[in-house]
Amino acid sequence: MVAMTRSTAIPSGYAAALAELKQQVRNARFTAQRRVNSELVRLYWGIGSTILQRQEQEGWGTNVIGRLADDLRAEFPDMTGFSSRNLAYMRAFAAAWSDGEVVQQVVAELPWGHITVLLNRLDDQETREWYAAQAVHHGWSRNVLEHHIRTDAHTRLQAAPSNFAATLPAGESDLAQQITKDPYVLDFLALDGDAKERHLEQALVDRIIDTLRELGEGFAFVGRQVHFDVDGDDFFVDLLFFHVEQLRYVVIELKTGKFKPEYLGQLGFYVALVDDKLRRSQHADTVGLLLVADKNDAVVRYSLGAHHTPIGVASYDLLPPAIQAALPSEADLAQALEADTDDEAPAV
Repeated sequence: MVAMTRSTAIPSGYAAALAELKQQVRNARFTAQRRVNSELVRLYWGIGSTILQRQEQEGWGTNVIGRLADDLRAEFPDMTGFSSRNLAYMRAFAAAWSDGEVVQQVVAELPWGHITVLLNRLDDQETREWYAAQAVHHGWSRNVLEHHIRTDAHTRLQAAPSNFAATLPAGESDLAQQITKDPYVLDFLALDGDAKERHLEQALVDRIIDTLRELGEGFAFVGRQVHFDVDGDDFFVDLLFFHVEQLRYVVIELKTGKFKPEYLGQLGFYVALVDDKLRRSQHADTVGLLLVADKNDAVVRYSLGAHHTPIGVASYDLLPPAIQAALPSEADLAQALEADTDDEAPAV
């Protein structure tokens, strides 16, 4: 009997068909995972709602929740999530979102870990719902959600002042505006307000994951001090990013002082340079973003109106004022160092 062997010849169109099938499998797995998550969240809401009702109607105490956790784990040993702590989260979940329809529409799309963050970190229900909707819409990870809550994103996620409406095509200007905000919170850099521009720039690159998280979804880091040779003259762009969703380069310049109108001239030059040297036909217009320590919004608006390259201007915050006030000044450090030197000096 002759064994049949599989032909090694690959038929025409095989690679395209395989790629399509792989994508179908990925889509099915993702859909299944989302359904499992939604059902789990609804289950937790139902358990929490039952506990809440029993507590209100029959006076269940915390000891009963502990007993309930033990019995559920004994009945379903292969399932995790039935600890006393998690049951307490379920009760809080049902109390925070008492409307089951709302849970199905929005919150059920979030992983349970995201929901516990909302319950832990926030007390105001309207604020919780804002973060829940934003997390679903933007696909925030748990770390990104915690970052935005910690930096009070709901109070500051407004677009930075820009001239995009006057310098970009209709529709594209609105998209470009969406990738900006004002202010940016850079407290993860552990720098004070006296940091030099080069130190701030280097710190942003050293903490690039946190930097990208603060810039927002879609940003990819291209380089620092990106060099351009213009007929023998050297120019260096502070920070260059590419927005993978909007397919556009974003040039970021840093200024540690207060905004000055002349800053826009330099940034505008860099935007034009990147647009000419790096941008491809399929890319959207390059935009610039100037980050300054402080600004007068009226001066910014007048200045932007005089420029024809798309630029936005935003401020940035480093350490909170209370922490900055607790840090020793340069004079304090110098005085302490002098004192140490005097103590170590040999007696004469």
